Amino acid sequence: MAELPSLIRDLALILMVAGIVTLIFKRLRQPLVLGYVVAGFLVSPHMPYTASVADMDSIHLWADIGVMFLLFSLGLDFSFKKILKMGASPIISTISIITAMTVLGVCVGHAFGWPRMDCIFLGGMLAMSSTTIIYKAFDDLGLRQQQFAGLVMSVLILEDILAIVMMVMLSAIASGSNPDGGQLLRSIVSIAFFLVLWLVVGISAVPLFLRSVRRLINSEVLLIVSLGLCCAMAVFSTKVGFSSAFGAFIMGSILAETIEAERIEKLVEPVKNLFGAIFFVSVGMLVDPHIIVSYAVPIISLVLTILVGQSVFGSLGFMLGGESLKSAMRCGFSMAQIGEFSFIIASLGLSLGVISDFLYPVVVAVSVITTFLTPYMIRLATPAYSALEHRLPSRLIRLLNQFSVSHPNTMQQSKWRRLLLQMTINTAVYAILSTAAVTLMFMFFHPFVESLTHGAWYGNLLTGVATIMLIAPFLRAMVMKKNRSEEFRALWAESSRNWLPLIFTILLRLGLAMAFVFVVCKQLTHFGFAMLTVVALLVVIMLVLSRSIKRRSILLERLFVNNLRSRDIEAEVHGKKRPLYEGRLLDRDIHIADFDLPQNSSWAGQTLQQLNLGHRYGVHVSSILRGGMRLNIPDGHSLLFPLDRLQVIGSDEQLTKLGQAIKQEVLTDDPDLEKREMKLRQLQITADSPFVGKTLVESGLRSLYNCMVVGLEEGQENLSPFRPDRRFEEGDIVWIVGEEASLQTVIDAGKPESRKAGIPGFRDSGIP
Repeated sequence: MAELPSLIRDLALILMVAGIVTLIFKRLRQPLVLGYVVAGFLVSPHMPYTASVADMDSIHLWADIGVMFLLFSLGLDFSFKKILKMGASPIISTISIITAMTVLGVCVGHAFGWPRMDCIFLGGMLAMSSTTIIYKAFDDLGLRQQQFAGLVMSVLILEDILAIVMMVMLSAIASGSNPDGGQLLRSIVSIAFFLVLWLVVGISAVPLFLRSVRRLINSEVLLIVSLGLCCAMAVFSTKVGFSSAFGAFIMGSILAETIEAERIEKLVEPVKNLFGAIFFVSVGMLVDPHIIVSYAVPIISLVLTILVGQSVFGSLGFMLGGESLKSAMRCGFSMAQIGEFSFIIASLGLSLGVISDFLYPVVVAVSVITTFLTPYMIRLATPAYSALEHRLPSRLIRLLNQFSVSHPNTMQQSKWRRLLLQMTINTAVYAILSTAAVTLMFMFFHPFVESLTHGAWYGNLLTGVATIMLIAPFLRAMVMKKNRSEEFRALWAESSRNWLPLIFTILLRLGLAMAFVFVVCKQLTHFGFAMLTVVALLVVIMLVLSRSIKRRSILLERLFVNNLRSRDIEAEVHGKKRPLYEGRLLDRDIHIADFDLPQNSSWAGQTLQQLNLGHRYGVHVSSILRGGMRLNIPDGHSLLFPLDRLQVIGSDEQLTKLGQAIKQEVLTDDPDLEKREMKLRQLQITADSPFVGKTLVESGLRSLYNCMVVGLEEGQENLSPFRPDRRFEEGDIVWIVGEEASLQTVIDAGKPESRKAGIPGFRDSGIP
């Protein structure tokens, strides 16, 4: 027989050990990520007492695929609209925390005398709290529905996004022997350029493609198409100098804006779980006990740095974001750990060959320790606040809380600020699209036309006209967009002193549009500067006045906006979108939370009046989501069904009690499950049977004995149906289905106490 490849043997070993270890960790109520890391250590060459993986290179390749699919799934769960709706508060908190923890990590690395790149990467690792671990801790502690938990999750989403950007920047820093500020700025500009380009083009094209083939796609095809798009974007990302993980994340965020996003997420989850498990197992394989012992002091120091740093700087960051002292401390203490993104950043450093070999196992050890301490840090927040409240002057406490209420995030922006911000964003987006279009035309279309025309002058003319027509909608929108907006008209009518600055904004954008036409003509003609300027001005004026170009520009913008809103529209149609008044509740301690009714909930089948949730917990059920429908303002007669999603209004304390009750009030598993097996019996009715002369209803076979007659044997090949109005007769042979105990009860019903000698009322054929 042919020998099994080492990769298959290694995969079998990894999955078996990971399965056993994760079962143990599940039993101990610990994060599965730690179970995978421990499993990786057990199958690594550093563990001499167990079988080891033979082909490490193949495992690392699979781990790289795991990182790609992990970030693809993260992108599917991410939406740029969510970030825009968060406002400035989470952004301020996230930037403050990441900046402080990065600087702190770099300082600790320098204190131990580690190399410069080790310190830079260490700062990036310490800045990334673990979304997975915190979410699991909130769930286990019953805090997921509380308001501060939502704030923490918002910041974690932003941290994950900035981690992607940080990975690209770290790659750029690592690629240069002595990176300077200019190189760093070019990296940031490059990230912003391709990020905007891919998102705008992707959101315009991908949902349109999926919509056009929706009737042809089943679950299998959708999975293949989604993973194909993910891998294609990963390849394209590496071609332009970024990582495959960055491309996978971008494609995930594009698909997140489609109607199929939730379906894709469910389909991709098993693939992500498999390859993600292999990645975390590969993390555990790099854990060397000798290095951990040798670096015990740095490990303990880094643990203390994370615990103290996140508690202090995390709380300060949330306070800068506008939270009260108590809420900020609960948020900051919750983020005192590192997790999956720290592993990914460490893997990046190793793959680039810029960090020392000891740093990876040190970071893994720090992550394991801080993960175990996470629940205790979350519980410690409230006692720490109480102790601080007793020691700080009450005037200072009131001042800090008043600072959160009067946060500048609630202040209305000026008309000028809003107008200039909108104009800047629009101009930047259309400039990026125009730059990309011109570049592609000169890279691919122009050489193709030259080969067809053999370098004739009209080849250049064809290229120039085609390029300008391609970017015409973008140039027109760049010049005309926001010129009739509410802010523009209000400023124009407000004062004549605003006229000159407003006209200047138009001329500035007109000049930028002319620059694109100028560059195109300069590459294809030998005109002088003055002639090119005149041609550019005339072309832009023609584009602005053209009705067809205006129509194309409006259609492209509507296509993008409709694709961007498609998921919201689908949610509104199926009743899954949260109510608009959610953010307008006056009492900040009152908010809306979602609760999913378990499949085995004892509340199922009861009405809201019977449950009396308002009296028991002080909450109000505002909506019931069932399937794709929403039942708003349900009355007391509304029945609850398994898997219903309840939208409930209440305080943190009330919602916590309700969540605990929903988890606890469930039906237990049937201890006699094996005895509930259904069996089929053939029974013959005798003369003294109590069922003779009775119909099915009168006999009580279903109501009294919990059995069912499935057919009547009349000597034919097939059973005859037993009609409801037919009466049992002596000699009838019937087939009955029921549980063993119920069938025995039916048989015993034909054996009256007066007749133990025994003429049976039923004759059991004994056929099971």
